[in-house]
Amino acid sequence: MRSETKRRLKRDRQLYIMLLPVLLFFFIWHYIPMWGARIAFQDMRYIGANEWVGLKHFKMLFSSPVFFRVFMNTVTISTMKIILIFPLPIFLAFSFNELRGSIYRNALQSVIYIPHFLSWVVISGIFISLLASPDGVINQIITLFGGDPVSFMTSTRHIRWVFVFSEAWRSIGWDSILYIAAINSISQGLYDAATVDGASKFQQAMKITLPSIAPTIITMFILNLGFFMNAGFDQVFNMMNDAVINHVDIIDTYVYRVGLTKGNFSLGTAAGLFKGVIGIILILGTDKISRKISGEGVW
Repeated sequence: MRSETKRRLKRDRQLYIMLLPVLLFFFIWHYIPMWGARIAFQDMRYIGANEWVGLKHFKMLFSSPVFFRVFMNTVTISTMKIILIFPLPIFLAFSFNELRGSIYRNALQSVIYIPHFLSWVVISGIFISLLASPDGVINQIITLFGGDPVSFMTSTRHIRWVFVFSEAWRSIGWDSILYIAAINSISQGLYDAATVDGASKFQQAMKITLPSIAPTIITMFILNLGFFMNAGFDQVFNMMNDAVINHVDIIDTYVYRVGLTKGNFSLGTAAGLFKGVIGIILILGTDKISRKISGEGVW
């Protein structure tokens, strides 16, 4: 066994060397900072040793009506994004599959990928300009057809939908790349045989494409659930305003506000740690359920 392991290490040494920078990155920026999470159980002091206070900050957190509101906002916005956005890259990949080999497809893909490379500062500026009331393009169109201008960015009724739509515009093109790669790995012979048998495009998609990329879909769904509590700090921080803060304030912005701007690092760390634990439970639980139902999982 040892000789077999050595043989594999020697054979794939170039791949392992290429992997080293990635492992170092995660060790330095993701594993070493975990040591700092201990201040969630301490009263942090700028001079002298921190005092160990156990679950004091977690009790403060869970007894706070503000944190309950922030938690519910996070769950609501994340649920909306998962349900409404997750299927879109799959549908987009299916659509691109029907345009295989065309110049139009390549041009369309390039246009759809561009928003992924824009920062949320730029995207927020674009959406605020488009949705401004009453001078934004969208409100001018509404007015043209006889409607009343809508203050999308300050309306508690519309702001979450603005988050969902802007997130979809930014991410579905880039997220579809993985599904397109999975579809391209399917043997063309299967489609040719299905065409000879008289199967329609819809039947080919349901009987060949969808089952072939099901493991990829399941893996991506589990990974997305792992980031369920990340409702999008950059997006919310740049689009949030005083008029809608009670409806869009999420755990990440709460941690920023309490931990950094107010200097309560222990309480902010407790909130961040709580979010991380939920993410781990979700990804492990979903992986276990997926293995029982379909036999597929992340590991």
